[in-house]
Amino acid sequence: MDGTGESQRLVVAIDGPSGAGKGTVARAVASRLGYRHVDTGAMYRAVAWLAAERGVSVEREDEVAALADRAEIDLRDAAVRIDRHDVTQAIRTPAIDRAAAAVARIAGVRRALVAGQRALGASGGVVMEGRDIGTVVFPDAAVKIYLDADPVERARRRAADPAHAGGAEALPDVASAMAQRDRLDATRAASPLTVAPDAVRIDTTGLAIEEVVEKVLGVIREREKGEGKRDKAR
Repeated sequence: MDGTGESQRLVVAIDGPSGAGKGTVARAVASRLGYRHVDTGAMYRAVAWLAAERGVSVEREDEVAALADRAEIDLRDAAVRIDRHDVTQAIRTPAIDRAAAAVARIAGVRRALVAGQRALGASGGVVMEGRDIGTVVFPDAAVKIYLDADPVERARRRAADPAHAGGAEALPDVASAMAQRDRLDATRAASPLTVAPDAVRIDTTGLAIEEVVEKVLGVIREREKGEGKRDKAR
């Protein structure tokens, strides 16, 4: 373990658009800290999968929200399960990408999932990634990071990832789909994607994953020093 975070069990909020590196960076940071990693996007994907499995259109918002409210979502052991169905691989497809974007716009779904996310991070010691962690889920998080990258590089990364792009879509198609997702995320009424005023923004364009991880760990170390000084002053 890195040793960072042994004295303070913080909530680390990592937000940003698709292709910015949130997942890879959040997992690496959590591993280094000995923290739990929570991918909130997987929760929305799981609800989208469940809606499709039950034959519920994402346009039937009340029904989708009811599904989210009743569903049991388990993110342990690097797997994603919903109502005991292992959907770890099934939710990483272009179709679920699109459905999850629609599901994420439903206020009732967000209310249900945000409540679960807050419960997961209530005791600290968590690196939580998503699009509204530092603004809505944990607005008082000790560490807020916003990862971003050049849209062309983000699209290139996503196109090269068969878990998301399916390996068949051309780069222009991926770029177009990501631009549409960005618009949906930024303009939705419920918890739009935005940068928290106190978040540290990191541009990952051209950076290796380890470089980004070190930058995030550096921010966490500085926050821990500040927390330690405040504790001593009390």
